[in-house]
Amino acid sequence: MSAPEAHRAIDAIWHIESSRLIAALARVTGDVGLAEDFAQDALLAALRSWPETGVPDNPGAWLMAAAKNRALDHLRRVRRADRSHAEIGRDLEAERERAVADLDAALDDDIGDDLLRLVFTSCHPVLSREARVALTLRLLGGLTTAEIARAYLVPEATIAQRLVRAKRTLADARVPFEVPRGPDRDARLSSVLEVLYLIFNEGYAATAGDDWMRPQLCEEALRLGRILATLASSEREVHGLVALMEIQASRTKARTGPRGEPILLLDQDRGRWDHLLIGRGLAALAKAETSGPPGPYALQAAIAACHARARTAEETDWARIAALYGELTRASPSPVVDLNRAVAVGMAEGPAAGLALVDALRGEKALEGYHLLPGVRGDLLAKLGRPGEARAEFEKAASLAGNSREREVLLARAAVLGPVGRE
Repeated sequence: MSAPEAHRAIDAIWHIESSRLIAALARVTGDVGLAEDFAQDALLAALRSWPETGVPDNPGAWLMAAAKNRALDHLRRVRRADRSHAEIGRDLEAERERAVADLDAALDDDIGDDLLRLVFTSCHPVLSREARVALTLRLLGGLTTAEIARAYLVPEATIAQRLVRAKRTLADARVPFEVPRGPDRDARLSSVLEVLYLIFNEGYAATAGDDWMRPQLCEEALRLGRILATLASSEREVHGLVALMEIQASRTKARTGPRGEPILLLDQDRGRWDHLLIGRGLAALAKAETSGPPGPYALQAAIAACHARARTAEETDWARIAALYGELTRASPSPVVDLNRAVAVGMAEGPAAGLALVDALRGEKALEGYHLLPGVRGDLLAKLGRPGEARAEFEKAASLAGNSREREVLLARAAVLGPVGRE
């Protein structure tokens, strides 16, 4: 096997196996930073060995064995440091055999429990939102520092510093490597779901840069969401988030044109939607709606499902969508949700009704600088036959948009309207 072929194989295997290695090692060491170091040592060993020997039949077991040896060396050094010089000379072989047995037993425990512990640790609320996102992509997604930096359009050094600080914060705070129980579980699960949601949304509609979408982030969030749904199958909101991501991801191929330009929802070719993902999303939504009132993620998934079930844009049940946004407002109040509800009301009851709701939001501090507020207002004004005002709103929205592709769409909409001030 050539070196390039071996490296490609190692990259693919690492992407699958790294989180399993780190999760198992973190439980043994109690330190995610050390666990990642040991796993990285195993990766380096594979990079040195596999180009010559070939990829082993069970690469995951090979990597685990290499990481285990590194962890064993560390464990022996720690134990020796805690003993007197006289004790060090006695029973070294017995100690080694005992340490190997202890480590083997620990690493052979249920990997599913380890992964769940790693999810909750990476997304611990003691970390900032940005740190939780970066650490999750690093430890659970297997992304390199450079890949995370490219995905978020920030310098690699910034991500590196963020990761170092995150691991130091977890160690200093003595965050236990465990699945939380009792009242703490809901708050911690909420943090986990928020991180996956943020990662997916940044991939689905990038807030900055020249690309409308960053599919790698969507794929990572969805992959991790599916894993979480398997590990925490009794949590309805986990299924709600997975349902939302599956259905949203089904539109990926229809959301951009041949030059990467955005195609808005009502203009998309629905024949290009991925119906396998839609089916998976609807199945996950059914699990989220099994008992009790739906949570915020399940409600958003139900809204997405309304679009997925409509064979054409004209068949969309906007009244149902407006009602679901009303429920979402009560479950998770937010000016952004109110703005989305205004869009749905404008489609269901007419642009004047939608504009009245949008105008009521113009004083909201949370929406200051939010480009979609003037963008939505411009759309409603255009439908009401007020092109000059609409153009001004679209131009304002374009000036606030951070993504260049979205800015182009808004400026194009402004260009087809009359000059500002003329109706």
